[in-house]
Amino acid sequence: MIRKIALLLAAALPCLALDLRRAGIQIEPNAGATARKAAEMIAQEVEKRTQIRLERNQFSDAPVIRIGRGSGAADGFTVSTSAGGVEIRGNDDRGVIFGAGYFLRQLDMAKQRVTIADGVHVTSAPKLAIRGHQLGYRPKTNAYDGWSVPMWEQYIRELAVFGTNTIELIPPRSDDAPDSPHFPLPQMDMMVEMSRIAGEYGLDVSIWYPAMDPDYSDPKTVEFALNEWGNVFRQLPRIDAIFVPGGDPGHTEPKYLMALLEKQAASLRRYHPKAQVWISPQSFDKAWLDEFIGILQTQPSWLTGVVFGPQVRGSIVELRERVPKRYPIRFYPDITHSLHAEFPVPDWDYVFATTEGRESINPRPLDESAIFHRYSPYSSGFVTYSEGCNDDVNKFVWSGLGWNADANVVDLLRDYGKFFIGADMADSFANGLMALERNWRGGPTDITLQQFQALERAATPQQRLNWRFQEALYRAYYDDAVRRRQGFELAQEERAMDSLRAADRLGSLNAMDSAEREMAPAFPEPGRVFELAEALFQSIHMQLSVPRYQAIAVDRGANLDAINFALNDGVWLRNQFAEIRALGEEKERLARIQQILHWADPGPGGFYDDLGDVRRQPHLVGELKYEEDPDFLKSPMMSFGRLPQQGWRVSWFTDAETLGDTPLRMHYADLDRTASYKVRVVYGGDSPKTQIRLMANGRFEIHPFREKPAPVAPVEFDIPQEATASGELTLEWTKPSGGGGNGRGVQVSEVWLIRR
Repeated sequence: MIRKIALLLAAALPCLALDLRRAGIQIEPNAGATARKAAEMIAQEVEKRTQIRLERNQFSDAPVIRIGRGSGAADGFTVSTSAGGVEIRGNDDRGVIFGAGYFLRQLDMAKQRVTIADGVHVTSAPKLAIRGHQLGYRPKTNAYDGWSVPMWEQYIRELAVFGTNTIELIPPRSDDAPDSPHFPLPQMDMMVEMSRIAGEYGLDVSIWYPAMDPDYSDPKTVEFALNEWGNVFRQLPRIDAIFVPGGDPGHTEPKYLMALLEKQAASLRRYHPKAQVWISPQSFDKAWLDEFIGILQTQPSWLTGVVFGPQVRGSIVELRERVPKRYPIRFYPDITHSLHAEFPVPDWDYVFATTEGRESINPRPLDESAIFHRYSPYSSGFVTYSEGCNDDVNKFVWSGLGWNADANVVDLLRDYGKFFIGADMADSFANGLMALERNWRGGPTDITLQQFQALERAATPQQRLNWRFQEALYRAYYDDAVRRRQGFELAQEERAMDSLRAADRLGSLNAMDSAEREMAPAFPEPGRVFELAEALFQSIHMQLSVPRYQAIAVDRGANLDAINFALNDGVWLRNQFAEIRALGEEKERLARIQQILHWADPGPGGFYDDLGDVRRQPHLVGELKYEEDPDFLKSPMMSFGRLPQQGWRVSWFTDAETLGDTPLRMHYADLDRTASYKVRVVYGGDSPKTQIRLMANGRFEIHPFREKPAPVAPVEFDIPQEATASGELTLEWTKPSGGGGNGRGVQVSEVWLIRR
């Protein structure tokens, strides 16, 4: 019995809490350049959460937090606790910061309380060498442009606490407006400050530097660019790398772009001798990509490596196979956009795509984990593509996985919730973030909202003022508001259709008048969403509205302005009614109303697919698991064109799309072998000028390459009887091969296979 009790006590000892309320901070002489910053970080972050100020050598009989140097892998550290206090030993300057960050994340902090488990002994080093995030002080980012120097230091510090070792800045001239009404400092001045701050924490500074001038074959253009970029290089106290995208913005043939960058590399290294130079073949078509790879085969010594990111032809796996081994691949994953992006939300419901849009608050922990695990084995690390703090959760998921690729995503979210919201809400906040991702998969938004309302009721005043807490609340309330409004508007539309079904009895004009009355009442405005938008503007200058907060554009995250966008076919129906009323004959008007009522009816022996609705696309072919193809390079995906608000049907706004040279296919079986068929198609999407061709069974050209009809409308084509004589039919849409840019264009909204 005594032995059993002893074993139980021994097992429990590591869980005993070490009280650090009276602890002092001691910096050892060998601690390195960042130790003072690490001590300051510990003292300030503890005081914010506890009202306790940890000073150096505060009490002789109190525990001591010792900061010093150890040895081991780059960026690594050891943190250990004992009755005498805590030891934080970094393997290098950055390791000291990361060790201090780990220590902070292990603390149990509340008002007038700060403890850590006794018996901790953790030695840790990161999996990936590069773990970074783009931080653009520019108008597009819809919050960052209002941040002051202290706000930037706080955010950079928080990234460092979770193991980020690189930040990427954007120069004053980019593909953006030259000024913002929210700027507290000019762009160049803030860029200098952010470089300085990163240096104080030992973090690397990269610059995303687009080559945007029209003609780099002109020596005068090259001279201008060298002077402009050199002026930036000269002013920044720290630059460790520049990354030049091959396009978007910019569009320069590789031989001229590489010649420019060789000169820029020499200019950069005059001021920052060890700085690296990276390039991506973004937007290159096949010919330019082949030319680029050919130049790499000459192994230019000034180039550090190649970046894989949005709009690069093929996959990172294919790029790694083609690029000489001496050049590492750096991953540039888009974590900020939800549609028309490198990694769009899979099967995203049109309700959220219509309203929340491309740059909404978007915690996607499971998606980000899938992307990381699919592609990180082929890279030396990552710097994420970000357009603001809407993707804040995703940044910390990537930083966590970059340090420990085996980390459980929910554990990462608990760590996030504990440090930023509070230990009392760590589990519930993590579960709430997971629920927000499920909302976009068709989850019940009302249950998610109830979770966050419970958190809201339990929150302290300080937690309610926390911008990360406010962001999650905004998403939960917004999701539920638009989902409830969808139900309201679809019910209105169904009542309107009932009115149209009575047109033979009521008369066409009376039926349309009745239908419009059914669709007239507006859904009540969700006031709490507007309150939270105001709170976010006050806390972090988040601009969720153009007229209210001077955001740069609705599609740049200002989705408060879209919260009442149409979620049914009401606008399209009203436009149809206007055309029908202009017809002179009642018979014609009634015929048009019948077309509306039977829109999706393919007739006897026919088939209809709404390719933008995952529930109504039974003949769509070829979807891999998300974990296998998260950027949809080989699979069809859900995509979106013009909004129902702009007069399109919902079924036109949504479409199935393939990227690059991947064909979009539909397959039909069990057709009548003796029958003849025709196909009716609506080509939707956001790329109206893209040429598209339709083939049947790989042999029969149903129509040659052609632009999509403008305005959008159904088009019909005969199918040769020989194509269906076997009882099966495969339809295949393609665009011209070898193109560059974003790869979009093969976008099909609706398909009817009609038996003639």
